[in-house]
Amino acid sequence: MSFENFEATTDASQTIETLLERMTVREKAAQLAGTYVGELDEQRTPEEARKLVSEYGLGFATPFGYGAAAYTDPVESARFANELQRIAIEETRLGIPIAIPVDAVHGHAYVAGGTVFPHNLGMAATRDRQLVERVGTVTAREVAATGAAITYGPTCDVARDPRWGRTFETFGASPRLCGELAAAKAHGVHDADPDVGVVAKHFPAYGEPEQGEDTAPVDRSMSSIYRDFLPPFEAAIDAGVDGIMPCYNSINSVPSHGSEFFLRKVLREELGFEGYVASDWNGIGMLHENHGTAESMEDAVGQSLVAGVDVHSLGEEKHVEYLEALVEDGTVDESLLDDAVRRVLSLKANLGLFEKPYVDVSETRTIVGADDHEKLSLEASRSSITLVQNDGVLPFEPDIGEVLVTGPNGDRLDHQVGGWSCKNTDDLSGITVLEGVESVVAADTKVTFEPGAGISEPGDVDAAVDAAADADAAIVVVGENWYLHEFGPEDVAGPPESFPNRTQLGLPAPQRDLVEAVAATDTPTAVVVISGRPTPLPRIAETVPAIAYAYYPGAQGGLAVAETLFGLVNPSGALPISVPRSTGHLPTRHNHLSHPYPIGRKEHGETYDPLWPFGHGLSYTEFEYCNLSATPERLAADETVSVEVTLANRGTRAGAKPIDIFASRPYSSVVTPVRELVGFDRVHVDPGEERTVRLQLSADRFAVVGPDGDSRVEPGTVELSCGEHSTSVQILD
Repeated sequence: MSFENFEATTDASQTIETLLERMTVREKAAQLAGTYVGELDEQRTPEEARKLVSEYGLGFATPFGYGAAAYTDPVESARFANELQRIAIEETRLGIPIAIPVDAVHGHAYVAGGTVFPHNLGMAATRDRQLVERVGTVTAREVAATGAAITYGPTCDVARDPRWGRTFETFGASPRLCGELAAAKAHGVHDADPDVGVVAKHFPAYGEPEQGEDTAPVDRSMSSIYRDFLPPFEAAIDAGVDGIMPCYNSINSVPSHGSEFFLRKVLREELGFEGYVASDWNGIGMLHENHGTAESMEDAVGQSLVAGVDVHSLGEEKHVEYLEALVEDGTVDESLLDDAVRRVLSLKANLGLFEKPYVDVSETRTIVGADDHEKLSLEASRSSITLVQNDGVLPFEPDIGEVLVTGPNGDRLDHQVGGWSCKNTDDLSGITVLEGVESVVAADTKVTFEPGAGISEPGDVDAAVDAAADADAAIVVVGENWYLHEFGPEDVAGPPESFPNRTQLGLPAPQRDLVEAVAATDTPTAVVVISGRPTPLPRIAETVPAIAYAYYPGAQGGLAVAETLFGLVNPSGALPISVPRSTGHLPTRHNHLSHPYPIGRKEHGETYDPLWPFGHGLSYTEFEYCNLSATPERLAADETVSVEVTLANRGTRAGAKPIDIFASRPYSSVVTPVRELVGFDRVHVDPGEERTVRLQLSADRFAVVGPDGDSRVEPGTVELSCGEHSTSVQILD
């Protein structure tokens, strides 16, 4: 029986109730289970996926991007998506369509030719909400063109420990920055296609695991949870995300996938979330296999549903069978099952899957990787590149006589795009730094390439030094390689003991030696860092005049880097996370808590002493902040203050610059951060001109968070700052 055989109704909720009445317990349980095609821990063939959908009526399935995906060609992916939909609709009793999710973390990067944007850390360097929103729009269009209906993202995690291997997926170290950009991305997806759902991840606190180890326990006070981790999720929920994905970690000794407190009390009651909760891939199995809070897999399935997880993303037939048994024997109340299924069916109805389950494959190739999408990727890369040091060397002249490009990331597109992208380099298309340099220099400029070193392995440094000695400029492209999670998988990223890893945040010796040897030739040298984390470069900063962070700049990033180094683009990024002096200096947080100095202030080392601070970024023109003011100077707890600051361009080039507004409380009932980002913008100013920016900040942005996580706006002084300027407002009782 097809869903189309049901009597049509204008009330979707009534249709869902009609479906629920007709469904058996097994059919309900099946709507909460998913499968994949490809290789994760084990191989799942297309035929196996077809069988699972046909025989069990699974609610979710995907052919995209998990390890060695069965399909990377976008048209093949779209055709298989249609095939899975046909099976669900025509070969199951009720004909309920499946929902197809995809990890489109930085564009639809798991299909060949998909538009690959800079990773989120680089996007955060732009401080550009509209740009992030447009990236979300393009991502949604490409995802929909291949038959997927759900994006796993935006990432709402706050990067509190840069050793963590998923730092590059975040929008940085500020809850305000992470929240506003996550909301912008969600708006962009929905504005492009209301039939594409958005799942925010990883709730509630993923970004500060012990030792920076992915999925390790998070032991944090409730004040920290509510102040440092929850605000981005609140912003994403306000932006209308359709789903929430819990993190793998235990939070204060309770796994997120088994936490009624966080998934029901905090998420649903306090934050008002009404959508569905999808497990991170094997997050439910980990309750039994790793956390040890469930004695069996069946116990884990029941525990997660009771806690508030609706969908077991990789549950397959076992989840269906276990959940059916748990309901039948009374261990799990069927009303909990019904509530979860209602949310899933509502999701499918809201995404239009009942009316339009299939994708038009004839349009797939035209949409995926379209020219205007690639242009947006280049724009994003240009805006993200952050110049942190420049002693007059940059920009290089395009007609300079000879240029050396060296370093392990100088001609590696896979390293440039970073993880959550196609593993097979044949599926990638884009422009490396070497190719970018070749395209922007004058026709008679000679460009030479010598790798000089691998990521962790020594190379032919002598060849690079000889080439540098003959060159008029040297560009050394260093950093990290492609990786996921805890710096794997090994067949792509190398063994766990190799760089990058948690214990080694700085560059390995072969890369450091290469940079120092090239710099010693006295050839004007610029270092470009392509990396997923804020890489410390203390020795290099002392010997190299120019350093730029490109993050993982996406497929067009090589061209953006070259345009910036040769002055075709004026750099405008600002660090979204502090760059420490070394791994031993961690944590290095701009928003650390105030604390005493028992034997005198000068006897303590600096609490916050980064190599380059949060918000730092240079330009080829001279900017000056002027006239910071706040109106009114006295306001009630439910009022808004208008903060104005003028940005003057005293130089000779047009340019853009991010503006960060920080707030601090000299006195409050609890200890507060020394400063917090409360507002930001990005401004373009022509030479000799000034532009005034006005930010409307509600008083609740200055709230303090108590030990139980309660947030309140207290009376007293709030100090506001931008650059070297400061002012204050008074919150009234």
